[in-house]
Order: sequence, then structure tokens, then C-alpha cells
Amino acid sequence: MRRLLVAGQRVAAAPSMRALPRSPARERPSPEMSQPLPNASAQPTNPRGERLIQVWDLPTRLFHWLAVSLIAAAYATWRLDWMVWHARAGYALLVLLLFRLLWGCFGAETARFRSFVAPPRAALSHLRQALRGAPERRIGHNPAGGWMVLLLLGLMLGQALTGLYVDNDIADEGPLTEFVPAAIANAIAALHDDILWDALLAAAALHVLAIAAYAAKGRNLVAPMITGRARAPADAAPPFLAGAGRAVILLAASACATAALVRFL
Repeated sequence: MRRLLVAGQRVAAAPSMRALPRSPARERPSPEMSQPLPNASAQPTNPRGERLIQVWDLPTRLFHWLAVSLIAAAYATWRLDWMVWHARAGYALLVLLLFRLLWGCFGAETARFRSFVAPPRAALSHLRQALRGAPERRIGHNPAGGWMVLLLLGLMLGQALTGLYVDNDIADEGPLTEFVPAAIANAIAALHDDILWDALLAAAALHVLAIAAYAAKGRNLVAPMITGRARAPADAAPPFLAGAGRAVILLAASACATAALVRFL
């Protein structure tokens, strides 16, 4: 009987072991779920196949807006006959211009002259393509915009240097004042007061009109000069950006050069 009971227990136990729930099998992911997520930063952000990248470095943007502010300050102080502050605005502008010349040689990639200064034929060709509505694929200044940059820099530099001489001539300061003939001194004064200033205003107006034309075509050029980020083709690599230490060194060199010009011009 004990064996039968034992056997019965074994017999009864067998079905109970078979009735134990089996551990659920791990579900295999579907092919769609197993695919890696695409890299969002590499995807175009608009229907034209463009994405945002860092194009303009901080020194270039600061130069742009500080130059605009100093030109406005120089005009306002001239109209108000605050000539001491007018001269100070000119000195500060000269520091910025010398810095921009150095930054155009040793600064960020899009700020360097070799990256955007093109032959005049290339600039005219770019203008013709832009008038036909061709898409803009260049990062930074285009060939036509590069010549506008050179024109504005040249006019501002001429205005600052002639103003520096005129200020020293009126105050009878500077070693060159007594050696410059009166006719040349008068010509420098005319350049500063009328010719260069009118040319600078005309170039600035043309620059603003070009920005407005690009805005009408859906291309905002103002926001990138504030944030530094601009739309570029999806396959474009971000340009090289120089470090802040280099900018500080070049700015200090520009300030020293301006101080020397104020003293000796």
C-alpha cells in the first residue's frame, strides 16, 4: 500500500509538474524597431535640404555691430558738436578696423579674406546667378558680398585715418602736421568731411538694400550675424572658428597700433 501510495503520489505529481506555467519567451523586436534612430543633427531642417551650422564667430559679429554703433555715434557727436567724443569714437573705430584686418588674416575661416575675396569676374557671375534665382550654396560671404566687405572696410579706414589727421591738425599735434602742405591738408579735410563720408553712406545704403533683397527671397542675413548660425547645405562641414585668446592678442595689438598713430600721425 505504501508503494501504491507513493506511486500514486508520483503519478499525481507528474501532471502537476506538467501544469506549471512556462516562463514567457522574450519577444524579438521587429525589423522596424531594431533599426537605429537617425541622427537628427544630420537631417535637413527645411525642404531645401539645409541645416543650421555655426558660420560666424563671436569676434566677427562683435566687430560688425560695434562698427555700426561707432559710425552712428561719430555722426551724432559731430551733429551735436561734441568733438572730444567724436574723436574718441573715431579712435575706437580705428582699433576695430585694425583688428578686423588682422582677423582677416589670422582669424576664423569665414572671416579670412582668402575665403571670400574673389576676382571681379566671379563676383559679377555670382550677381547674374542671384538675379536668376539660383540657390545660395556658399558658406559665409559670397563673391559679391566679399567686395562689399572690402569697400566698407576701406571707406571706414579712410574716414578714421583722415579724421585722425584732421584732429591732430586742428590741435596742432602730431609730428606730420607741420610737414604737410596746406593744399594736401585741405584735401584730407575735404575727404574726411564730405567725400569719404558720402561714399560710406552710399555703400551702407547699398549694403542694406542687398540684405532686403535677400530677405525678399527668403534668406535672412541679419539673424546669422546675431546668433552666428546660418542655414547651409546638409552636407556642408562647419567652418573653422579661431579661439578667443587669439582675438584678445590681436585686439591688444590693434589698440597699441592705434595709440602709436594718434601720437605720431
